[in-house]
Amino acid sequence: MSPRAGLTPDRIARAAAELADEIGFDNLTLSIVARTFGVKDPSLYTHVRNLHDLRVRVALLAGAELNERIGFAVAGRSGKAALFAFADAYRAYALEHPGRYCATQMRMDPAEVADEPALLRGIELTAALLRGYDLDDDAATDAGRLLRSTFHGFATLESAGGFAHARPPATSWHHILEALHLTLSRWPSTIEEETR
Repeated sequence: MSPRAGLTPDRIARAAAELADEIGFDNLTLSIVARTFGVKDPSLYTHVRNLHDLRVRVALLAGAELNERIGFAVAGRSGKAALFAFADAYRAYALEHPGRYCATQMRMDPAEVADEPALLRGIELTAALLRGYDLDDDAATDAGRLLRSTFHGFATLESAGGFAHARPPATSWHHILEALHLTLSRWPSTIEEETR
């Protein structure tokens, strides 16, 4: 079989995702991906427009994987059980697939990816989780930002070896989730907007 046989956008994106986990998403180049298939860079341009296009494809692939894992974990759960399942699935994916996870944080042009199932599914999963806490739309937006910031910050620091204290990160993680559950359960009904 010739080295070019079987090249497709999906195969290229999956190879790039594997490379991202090995070498880091920021180090991903078309040349490195081309070498894994034994082809020259121009051979990829039939399937991906440029490096940005490739990175977007990796980000969407990783987002779909992350959402699938979270969706499976939270199925049939609500409230605290759903929060813990969601959070544990999120953290595990970030630690197991650091390059892919980094890709999910990539800023993308909303017009370019507005109808992508992976992005819509992520929003649906978060909204479903927060419905268990009976939050109105504004509170759910704020709570979603709190959860994303907490999950992302913890997983990123842990992945980078940022927790040097002897206390195991997993122990802190589950105490943090308990605190988040209490916060979501007692979310303030109104917060006066401060004006300067």
